[in-house]
Amino acid sequence: MTDFASEADIERILKTTTTFAVVGLSRKPERPSRRVSAYLKSKGYRIIPVNPNYQEVFGEQSYPDLTAVPDPFDTALVFRNPKFLPDIVDEAIRNQVKNLWLQEGVIHKEAAQKARDAGIRVVMDRCAYREHSRRF
Repeated sequence: MTDFASEADIERILKTTTTFAVVGLSRKPERPSRRVSAYLKSKGYRIIPVNPNYQEVFGEQSYPDLTAVPDPFDTALVFRNPKFLPDIVDEAIRNQVKNLWLQEGVIHKEAAQKARDAGIRVVMDRCAYREHSRRF
C-alpha cells in the first residue's frame, strides 16, 4: 500500500469533511469518479465538480481547476492520471487545501510528498467509497 495517511487520518477526513472538490469528475455513469461521487453525495457530502469539460455535474457548477473553485471545501478528491498530479498539488497548495485524497491507482510519491511538506494531509491509492463504506 502506498498510502501516506494513517487509518486515524482517513477516519478523521471522512468524519470532518462536508465538501469534496472532485478533480476529474465525469458525467459518464460507468466512470469510477461518477460512481464514487454519487455514493458520497448520497451519504450527505456536497460534491463540487472540477472538470473543464463540463459546465455542471450533479446540478453543481463545474470548475476548470482547484484554484477556480470559489466555495470552501475540505478535501480535494483526485481521479486524474498521475502525470497531472504535480500541477494539481501546486493548485492544492495555492488553495490551502487541508486534505488531498488520491483515489485508488492515482500514485505519484513526489507530488504527494510535496503536498505533505506543505502541510496537506494526503491519502494515496485508496478508494474513498470503499473506505467510507467499510467504516460507516
